[in-house]
Amino acid sequence: MSARKGPAPGSGAWLGGVCASRALAASWFVAYAAVLPLVREAWSLSARDAGLIQASFHLGYLSSLFIVGFVADRFGAKRAWLTTGVAAWASPLLFVAFADDLSSALWLHALTGLCQGGTYTPVLALINDHVKPERRGRAMGFFIAASSAGYAAALGTAGLVLTFAGWRAALAAIALMPLAAWAVSVGVTRATPNHVHPRPAGESLLASLPAVLKNRKGMLSIWAYTAHNWELLGLWAWLPAFLTAAFMAGGDSAKFAAAAGLSLGAISYVANIGGSILGGTLADRWGRTRTILLWSSVSLALSFSIGWLMVLPAAMLVVLACLYNFSAIADSSTHSLVLAESVPPHSLGVAYAVRSVVGFGAGVLSPVIFGWALDLAGGGKGSTDAFAWGIAWSTLGLGALLGPWMTLKLHRMR
Repeated sequence: MSARKGPAPGSGAWLGGVCASRALAASWFVAYAAVLPLVREAWSLSARDAGLIQASFHLGYLSSLFIVGFVADRFGAKRAWLTTGVAAWASPLLFVAFADDLSSALWLHALTGLCQGGTYTPVLALINDHVKPERRGRAMGFFIAASSAGYAAALGTAGLVLTFAGWRAALAAIALMPLAAWAVSVGVTRATPNHVHPRPAGESLLASLPAVLKNRKGMLSIWAYTAHNWELLGLWAWLPAFLTAAFMAGGDSAKFAAAAGLSLGAISYVANIGGSILGGTLADRWGRTRTILLWSSVSLALSFSIGWLMVLPAAMLVVLACLYNFSAIADSSTHSLVLAESVPPHSLGVAYAVRSVVGFGAGVLSPVIFGWALDLAGGGKGSTDAFAWGIAWSTLGLGALLGPWMTLKLHRMR
């Protein structure tokens, strides 16, 4: 790499820079959660209001993923990444500076979500364009792992700043990370061409949407990813509360149980990093759909069983929880790779847009269904009843059943 040109597209240095940028950009995704208890106190928020602020981010992010897919196909993935990256770092700074109550936080956090989509799907398209097929699965695995590393870094940064400053200073420290991410992305792509894949003669950009919906391989991949997201986002939302309840059932105090549950939440991101890398590597060596079938089956078995096993010794339950996190994300990068190999290059951005809306929408809904099932079964956030938790976790398994079925159909076609 020369000081003037930057790393060669697809090289190890290039991928390292791409992953570093992703880790820094992803940090904002957990910034609000990191200071939530302090913000609730400062703004006198109810639990419902605090949840609405987080939901506003998710809705903005879902919208951005759909929009940026069309932008990437029309103007090129590199240009989409760098251009939208400006909004990705500017909007968190606006939130830090001006959010001071429920109303302002709702709108400003929705704006930050709306500005984040360009840091994800266009980069997947760049990896697909520039990394050789035999290394592509591992490359996407490293990229997904970088997101988890960014979440952990944000939580660590917030914890450090909160030891000597307030919640707004902690948010400000995290908000600087997306700015650093954009600077890294500019540097790492200096030698990367901006590809705009040619469209068939006479076909408009909007024609890609019905084309994707009619693409059987592509839609099988999208439905499999939807089931994957249903399980994964439900797992991330409820695992700390479940472990807290399990530790309380074992006789620990509420304070200790809560601290232990949150600590494991941080450890789970480390498991996610390992799962992403191993899953992507296996996809290159063993096959795409075989890898998805393996890990989706392991996580599916744990979805149906872990709730009933909350009476196990704490150490065994922690091991199971880490395995659950590991297996649930191990096929994430492979899903992205399979979709990229199932649709024409000129409509990949739109395909990712459709997948994001359907898949992320399912991921937003599944934690709600989980909580509803927990209440109906006689439980609640503090419940120590294994029956109630077993029923609730099974809702993730029921939704995730669609994944191996769709993947098996795709495997037979491929």
